[in-house]
Parts: sequence; C-alpha cells; structure tokens
Amino acid sequence: QVQLVESGGGLVQAGGSLRLSCAASGRTLSSYTMAWFRQAPGKEREIVAAISWRGTSTYYADSVKGRFTISRDNAKRTVYLQMNSLKPEDTAVYYCAADQTIAIVTSVRRYDYWGQGTQVTVSS
Repeated sequence: QVQLVESGGGLVQAGGSLRLSCAASGRTLSSYTMAWFRQAPGKEREIVAAISWRGTSTYYADSVKGRFTISRDNAKRTVYLQMNSLKPEDTAVYYCAADQTIAIVTSVRRYDYWGQGTQVTVSS
C-alpha cells in the first residue's frame, strides 16, 4: 500500500508560480511511476505530467509543456510539480497518483494509488 498526500496548492494570480508536493508513505516510491492529474469542475480528470520510476523519462500534457516541471526525490519519497506562468485555465484540483510500472502510462485507470487532491486557483 502507498499513501499519498499533496500540498502546496493555493490562490495565485495569472503569471504566477506554485510548487506542489506529494509525500508518500508506506512502500518505497522507487518502483512506481508517479503522475499529477487535475480535474476542473464539470470536466474529466486529465493527466498533467508523469515521471518514470528512475526519473529518467517524463511526460507532459501539451497544455502545460514549457510551463510545468515534474521531478522526484525517491530518498525523500516525494514528487514535485513546479508550475510557472500559471493561467486561469490551470484552475483545478490537482491529484498525485502512483502506478507500479516501469513505463510511463497516461490513463487514469492505470493508476492504483491516489492522494486526496489540492486546490489550485489562478485568478485573472
């Protein structure tokens, strides 16, 4: 079992930055692909970014490429999402997720463990 707890969300003006953290407890994170998803009101949950278990491969949704950076520190059992140049359309609840696989996967259904989510609100 893996327990995930997100933090770092909040209210920020457009153009600002936030750094989300996802702390894991239970099993080591080193064998898990980690990802950040988000869900806006009335919309489906969508993947934002993912990182392989060694941190050597990453994936970004087109909407966040060049603005967001995912990283991980397996020793600290923590995954990060640095969000820069935030836009109002980035407003959503952001979720951390873990999947026990080597390859990066982007489907919501593939992820086994989820955090409770943290709200990010970007004002215009």
